[in-house]
Amino acid sequence: MATPRAERAASSPEPRARKPKDGRPPLPVCGWSFDGRSCRERGDHFCTPRAGHAQAFAEEICVHTKDRWARQPFILADWQREEIVRPLFGEVRWDAEAECYARRYRSGWIEIARKNGKSELLAFVALYMLVADGTESAEVYGCARDKDQARLVFNVAARMVALSPVLAKRLRVIEHAARIVDERTNSVYQVVAADALGNLGSNPSCVIFDEVLTQPNGDLWSALRTGMGTRLQPLLLAATTAGNDPASFAKSEHDECVKIADDPARAPHRFVFLRNLPADADPWDEANWYYSNPALGDFLSLAALREEALEARNDPARENAFRQFRLNQWVSQSTRWMPMHLYELCTGTEFTDPAELRARLAGRPAWGGLDLASKLDLTAWCLVVPDGIDGHSSALWRFWLPEAAVVFLDEHTDRRVSRWVEQGWITTTPGEVIDYEVIEADITADCAALRVADINYDEWSGEPVRQRLERLTRVDMYPVPQTFRGMTHGMTELMTLTRSRSWSHHGNPVAAFCFDNVEVRHPPGEPDLIRPDKPQRGKTGKRIDAVPTAAMAVSGWRLRGQKPKKSGRMVVMG
Repeated sequence: MATPRAERAASSPEPRARKPKDGRPPLPVCGWSFDGRSCRERGDHFCTPRAGHAQAFAEEICVHTKDRWARQPFILADWQREEIVRPLFGEVRWDAEAECYARRYRSGWIEIARKNGKSELLAFVALYMLVADGTESAEVYGCARDKDQARLVFNVAARMVALSPVLAKRLRVIEHAARIVDERTNSVYQVVAADALGNLGSNPSCVIFDEVLTQPNGDLWSALRTGMGTRLQPLLLAATTAGNDPASFAKSEHDECVKIADDPARAPHRFVFLRNLPADADPWDEANWYYSNPALGDFLSLAALREEALEARNDPARENAFRQFRLNQWVSQSTRWMPMHLYELCTGTEFTDPAELRARLAGRPAWGGLDLASKLDLTAWCLVVPDGIDGHSSALWRFWLPEAAVVFLDEHTDRRVSRWVEQGWITTTPGEVIDYEVIEADITADCAALRVADINYDEWSGEPVRQRLERLTRVDMYPVPQTFRGMTHGMTELMTLTRSRSWSHHGNPVAAFCFDNVEVRHPPGEPDLIRPDKPQRGKTGKRIDAVPTAAMAVSGWRLRGQKPKKSGRMVVMG
């Protein structure tokens, strides 16, 4: 079997500078040779043979591992070759302490959208640093948030070894230990995670860091980076997609990399490859997708992105994910939740007088949701009536404000709050704090007019108010934690009703204002859990109170409206 030319790389020492008798000596010629070509450059320079050696290892030794490309040579795409591999391995500097040339870049940061071949590229680098970098006793570590995440790159590397005749002959893969060994040079590639800091070797020559956005802090990063101090030309290479936490370690590194990209002299030892679509670019213009997805049209499907974009345009939560993972934009954990064009389709029969709507729904079974806000803010109460006016469920709200709060909110809403008070959509109480007696009287009246089965309420609401309401209305009340797990069911059911146009809000302007403002948050790693969130906390006129009350009312209806109750009160089957 012919030996690939990457195996024939010359690794003779670079010539050393002669010590002059006087004056500053010229630096020696680089002298690094590969494939019949020797570098004759001096000082900091781009070493063509070194770049060619790394490229040849990828294209002649490594192979693709998946789908229709499996077992084919790992031919680098133009952007991989010219913008990452060749500069990363080709740029060199004169190391005065070691008196020889060494790679310029000791760390690298690749930030690109998902499914652009990061795992394959990292696997190639790990294998190159393990077996082709000319380092004895190399220690290559694959790192991520946890061992399962770190194994994603390892699995690709292990498969490359299995499918490459040259690598399969040279390396031994120990699957159960997530370890690849080169016994010829006593070198090892090992998977580690953040919880294995105490077991790490003290002298890594290369660290492959996948999806830095998932790291809770920089401890693992710092531990590995500081362990490289004795290596001549170590490499810490990170690859990640944009995240959604502005206070995270990954965001701080991203911000620093942006500065380095603008001014490489800021940290000449750090390699930076950033492909984040600018925030002001049109996310729906296909021409913009290629910047964050350089593999688009090559091994990344344009049709797949078109499908995701279509879904994202109709779902703000999916839009956030599309921006983050497909456009590589840093986004907020909070995302706009309600597609208002879908919300408007659920208007149903529109009412300009809330009293008229209340009268039309009188006598029908209902489920309630109550959010007793602070005494200085908007308080909301929602009734969901399954047997509504338009052949499906109807929502009926009340809102209360202390008079003093109206002035503040008017300043931020172009006096809309005053108009809603005049039109009867909001009830005000005298003074600077809300009068709970007014709220209790209105809710008691609603419970008498409609057949309210039960009420879900914010568990942080005042206990005395809850006790009085239960006594006055004779309706069971159930506390709902305003947490991800407490709110997900109601929010999900409410969105389902919206998408199927199975409810009517009847044009309540205060509710529309709240639904237009509301954002949602997801806990890390659990995208299916959500809770409503108010944007721009602080002195702002935005309010969302109609949303959690509607979600709680819908949740009560869906959870208990299907089950007969032992109390003897009438319950309508869902």
